[in-house]
Amino acid sequence: MNIYIANLPYSTDRDQLREIFSAYGEVASARVVTDRETGRSKGFGFVEMPDNTQAQAAVEALNGSDVGGRKVVVNEARPRPPRQ
Repeated sequence: MNIYIANLPYSTDRDQLREIFSAYGEVASARVVTDRETGRSKGFGFVEMPDNTQAQAAVEALNGSDVGGRKVVVNEARPRPPRQ
């Protein structure tokens, strides 16, 4: 399952994101989206977990939780719409 995480502190990196989610199971990948020009975090990211049961448990446990002083929004990522 691909998981979307919003309202991340700008200081969060992919290793921290992986660590947070690995408490709930195997993490295949973790990525914090950054600005192309500045390299600064945009405050959201994605985590891919191969086991849907573990992923759902992570979503339920982490949605609304405090990460670095901010309440994060965690839910299943929607597919990206095709570009025109």
